[in-house]
Amino acid sequence: MARFHRLTVSAVDRLTDDSVALTFTVPPELRDEYRFTPGQHLALRRTVDGTEIRRTYSICSPAPEHGEGPDTLRVGVRLVEGGAFSTYALKEINVGDELEVMTPAGRFTLEPAPGLYAAVVGGSGITPVLSVMATLLAREPRARFCLIRSDRTTASTMFLEEVADLKDRYPDRLQLVTVLSREEQQAGLPSGRLDQERLTALLPTLVPVEQVAGWFLCGPFGLVQEAERALRGLGVPRARVHEEIFHVDAGGPAPGAPGRQAPSHSTVTARLDGRGGTWPVQEGETLLETVLRNRPDAPYACKGGVCGTCRAFLVSGEVRMDRNFALEPEETAAGYVLACQSHPLTETVELDFDR
Repeated sequence: MARFHRLTVSAVDRLTDDSVALTFTVPPELRDEYRFTPGQHLALRRTVDGTEIRRTYSICSPAPEHGEGPDTLRVGVRLVEGGAFSTYALKEINVGDELEVMTPAGRFTLEPAPGLYAAVVGGSGITPVLSVMATLLAREPRARFCLIRSDRTTASTMFLEEVADLKDRYPDRLQLVTVLSREEQQAGLPSGRLDQERLTALLPTLVPVEQVAGWFLCGPFGLVQEAERALRGLGVPRARVHEEIFHVDAGGPAPGAPGRQAPSHSTVTARLDGRGGTWPVQEGETLLETVLRNRPDAPYACKGGVCGTCRAFLVSGEVRMDRNFALEPEETAAGYVLACQSHPLTETVELDFDR
C-alpha cells in the first residue's frame, strides 16, 4: 500500500532553464518502503490554502544493486506553464526542505535481463528511461540499449550530461540518437518532429526491429501515439511495447469511452489496505472521489488518467472510464480500471485496491 513520508531534500540541481532534479535522503528505517524498480515514479504532495496538490515525477537514479532500498532518490521536474507544483519546485524548494513523498509506484518498468532494448522519448520523458538504462547496463553485461530522444534544442535537453556519461561508460552497448525539433545539428539527423512516417523509416535503420525485446515510449501523448503507430506498422507485438505519457491536453473523454448512462443510485464497495467499506456514489462523482470522501488514504496522484496510481481491480459491476492513458490493454482485459476516471454503470460496483 502506497504511503507518504516526509523526506529531506539533499540536493537541487538545475538541469535547464525550466527544469531541476531534486534529490531526497531516505533514512535507514524507510529504505525498504522506498525500494523501487527502474521506471517507477514518486508522487509529491503539498497543501496550499487548504487545497492538497499532488504531482508525480519519475525516478531518474539507477536502482541499488542486490535489491536493496535506496539511501537517496532523485526525480526530474520540468516547469509546466501555470503548474502549481512545478513552479514551486523550480522557484522555492531548497536543500534542507522537507517534502511529503509517496512510496514508489508505476509499471513502466524493466527488470534487467539480457537482450536488446530501445526507447523513443520526448522532453522530460527521458527521466524514467534514464533509470531503466543506467540500471540495465550496469547489471546486465549482455544487454544493449538504443535511445532515440527528441528535444526542442540542446539547451532544453534534460539530463544531457548524465546520458553522455552513460554513452562514455558503455560505448559498445548504448546507442544514442538525438533529434532536435527547433535546432539544426552539425552532425546526426536533420531537425524536425518524430512522427509516425519518420519513425517508420528511421527505426529499421537503427536496430533490427524484430529483435528488440522491449520498446519504451515516454513523453507527450502525441509522440507516444506516433511511435506506437510506427511500431505497430512495423509488426512489433503489442506486448513488447511499454508506454508512459507525461502530457495530455485537457479535454473530454478519450476516444472510445462508452456512452452508457449511470443508474440513478449507485454504491461502491472498496477494499483498501485490508479494510473494506460501502458508500453511496454522489451524482457526477468518480469512484475515486467517492472513496476519498470516506477513505482519505486512497492512492491517487494526477486524477487525469495518466499516472495509474489509482489503479484498482474491478471485482464486480460495470464502470465507464472517461480517459485511460495509463493502463495497458492486457490490464484492462484482466479487469483493472482507473478509479479517478471510473463512473458506475450498475447499481453496485466493487473495487479492490490491494490486488
